[in-house]
Amino acid sequence: MTRTLVFTITLAFVLAAGAFSPALAQKPVTQGAAITETAVIVAIDSTNRLITLKSEDGTTDTIVAGPDVKRFAELKVGDKVTFKYYESIVYAIQQPGTKPPDPAAVGIVRSTGPKPGGTMSEQMTAVVTIKAIDMSIPSVTITTDDGSTMSFKVEDKKNITGFKVGDKVQITYTRALAISVEAPKK
Repeated sequence: MTRTLVFTITLAFVLAAGAFSPALAQKPVTQGAAITETAVIVAIDSTNRLITLKSEDGTTDTIVAGPDVKRFAELKVGDKVTFKYYESIVYAIQQPGTKPPDPAAVGIVRSTGPKPGGTMSEQMTAVVTIKAIDMSIPSVTITTDDGSTMSFKVEDKKNITGFKVGDKVQITYTRALAISVEAPKK
């Protein structure tokens, strides 16, 4: 996963929580559970709430720290920021119109440590068409109404039993992003 996509994921959680975002799940499904990216803060524009990050490969990217970043003033040039994106997991596949499962714990949990950080998670439900099923992972590839294709791991193999390619289904899935900040080592 590229650095830009990790930052896109961050912005998607902060700016568009609840939206069905194909950019976050277009990557092929793997057995891995999390993707980690680390960068160092090289500049902060406090007036415009902009943070410039430099990744380990030397590229830089500037992101906006929206109002959800409550401890913005505590960020310092030199701080190391680690983004850990936990891939989307489907934990319910049902016939369209079925009552979705009770929501998992979702929202923003802020860090209480010496530096800002936290975890953002969400649960979403959407009606989609099954494009492929892989029982070995297990995973499902779906197509949304706008034609986007996404793949998701499925929490329990029995959730895809009885469904076939072409079925229109309602999926409920979760995703999470953890962000931690550390002061530079002295």
